Amino acid sequence: MPTTRGWAALGAGVALIVLWVVFGERLMLGVGLFLALAIGGGVAYVRSTVPSVAVSRLITPFQVHDGDRAIVEVTLSTSRRIPQAIVLDEVSGLGTARFVADRVEPRNPMVARYEVLCRPRGIYTVGPAIVQVRDPLALSEAGGTAGKIDRLAVYPAVEDLDGLPHGRGHDPTVNTSRASFSQTGGEDFFTLREYQLGDDLRKVHWPSTAKRDELMIRQLETPWQTRALVLLDPRGTAYPDSEMFEHAVRGAASVFRHLFRNGYAPTLWTGSGSGIVVGSGEGYGIAMEELAAVQPAQALDLVTSITRLRRTGATGGVLILVTGVPDDPVLGMYRLLGKDFYRTVVMSSGSRADDALVQFARAGATVVSSPSTEPWASAWKQGMERTWSTATAG
Repeated sequence: MPTTRGWAALGAGVALIVLWVVFGERLMLGVGLFLALAIGGGVAYVRSTVPSVAVSRLITPFQVHDGDRAIVEVTLSTSRRIPQAIVLDEVSGLGTARFVADRVEPRNPMVARYEVLCRPRGIYTVGPAIVQVRDPLALSEAGGTAGKIDRLAVYPAVEDLDGLPHGRGHDPTVNTSRASFSQTGGEDFFTLREYQLGDDLRKVHWPSTAKRDELMIRQLETPWQTRALVLLDPRGTAYPDSEMFEHAVRGAASVFRHLFRNGYAPTLWTGSGSGIVVGSGEGYGIAMEELAAVQPAQALDLVTSITRLRRTGATGGVLILVTGVPDDPVLGMYRLLGKDFYRTVVMSSGSRADDALVQFARAGATVVSSPSTEPWASAWKQGMERTWSTATAG
């Protein structure tokens, strides 16, 4: 369609043709027809040029947390010369970048970069880019979409934690202060199970896959002391305000990363299914995306859901319960799962003076309480020091 300049030229051309009719001056007719033909030719040119434009995108860094900044690099290429192109690239909910490229030549791509403040956490889409092309006289322009849609996963903000829950080493009769486990699990065959997103395809058992017509994974025996289960209480009723819920999500993300970095094979549960088992970097990314997208659930029977989870054989060395204000369902969850793990840590984003936390401490759990206005790191360190001060030698 015509640009602002094009509409002005078209109006001038029509006016000149009208004047030619009135005065009979052929020069006015010629100029008027020239302007009309220029606009028509420009429209045909830009419409044929738009399909020749390609846009690609690179987002760095690969892992982004709430509050970080990401760099988006946009590359514009074309198979024919373009006098001027305007590129609009939108990050859903975070903003739109606008670039103007002059004289784009074939086989000479133009590169532009823009910065995105990644806040709040969530899964965002980037693109497709909108490209507007103008003719050499800037009388006409046409636009279209180019490039694919990319995903930008903004993980929750995390803190560096210090210290691990008091547990046992490879010898169950000996206590240890350091995780000396292998993230890849054991080497002994344990069972076959259905493929889950994030599993290593090198562990596919092809004979069973062919027989059942679905991917089957060889599950290797994982030493019990390397297993950790991180449960985020997703119930909206457990959090008086949204900031308390966000603080709990940050706590779950921080401890999940901390355990994974220190040799555990953690499982993340946020309210449904049997959780996400992480034994590789790819699985870690899937789990963090789960935390990036989690939202408070308005109707969830916590004890029933945990009972189903327990039937999957969830046991191990460390159980982490992350909640807001602990209540009876959380206490019931602890009573169901606590006996299957050597050490249980209850992380509360509510008040430090909550009476319910005393019940968990009396039942043998380690309590880590951090109000939403305070960081998790200091409360976590104090909680881990308490586990060691009460530890026995065997």
